[in-house]
Parts: sequence; C-alpha cells; structure tokens
Amino acid sequence: MAFTAKKRGKLTYYYEGDEPVLSNLVVEELPDGDLRICFAGLTGGYSATGVLKLDGVASMDPEVEVPLVFECWERWLQEAGICDAIADVDFIEIHAFGCQPKSPNPIVDPAGYAREQERLREAYARAYRGFFREQCPDNGVPARFTVHVVDVPDKAASYEFYGTALYQRALHQG
Repeated sequence: MAFTAKKRGKLTYYYEGDEPVLSNLVVEELPDGDLRICFAGLTGGYSATGVLKLDGVASMDPEVEVPLVFECWERWLQEAGICDAIADVDFIEIHAFGCQPKSPNPIVDPAGYAREQERLREAYARAYRGFFREQCPDNGVPARFTVHVVDVPDKAASYEFYGTALYQRALHQG
C-alpha cells in the first residue's frame, strides 16, 4: 500500500489508510534541508519470521527480528522517496521496550526464567551490534534507551522499538 503524505509546516506525515491511528514516518525538514525522521515502533512476534517455538511457546530470535525491523524501515524510506538505503540515514536514538520472557514460568522455574531474560538481553545486543556493523559500517551507532515492560500488543513479541534518524543531504550529494 502506498503512503499518503500530509504536509503541515516543516512536518510531513507518511501513513497508510484513510483513518490512520499513527504515522509510519514523521519527517521534519530542518533549516539546512536535512531531514529528521521518526520511525514508528515495530515488534517481531507473529508479524515477523523471528518467532521460534520452544516447548510450544512463542520465543523471539532477536538476530532475525532486529534486521527485519530495519528492513521494514528501509522500505518505508524508499516508499516515501527519502533515500534508497537504511545506511543513508544516521540513527540518533533507538527506544526499546523489552518484554518479559513468555516462557518458562517465573514461579515454576525462576532460574530458567532468569536464563531466558539473559539470553534475550545478549541476543538483542548481538543483533544491534551486528546490524550496525554490517549494514551501516560508516555510520555511528545510536543512543539506546531500554525500558522493560510486561507485554506489548503483539503477544508473541519480546521487544518493540522505534527510532529517530537524520538524513544529511550533504553526505549524499554527487
């Protein structure tokens, strides 16, 4: 589905549908022509191929999930006509909301639950490092803010994150 773009002053809202709940992208044009881009939050879960089944319970694979979110954001940048590749923008910050593990049950298996929490933390750190190292090697890495929550709307997800980036036109002029 193509984006609808609504311009209001310095801001352009890119959204889908006739009655959007939120915009996929909100782009602020800065005085020097650069673009500050806010990306809508995404999760993995059932909406991504990052779902693994462990003992019949959905479990996330961050090293699959994180690149999928950035691939989606890259498509949005392309659809909005901003740039061709995710490496063309410099991420300023990533806000992450980490859910508690879906399994094992913390009451029945507190040690297993703690191990799963640690597995998720380590896997997300590897996934972020790997993504920025491999896909954006010339860029800096963003600041990251993580808040731990009980759950997000996608019940299979273990994380939801959104980001803010800058498209610096001077870096991409012939």
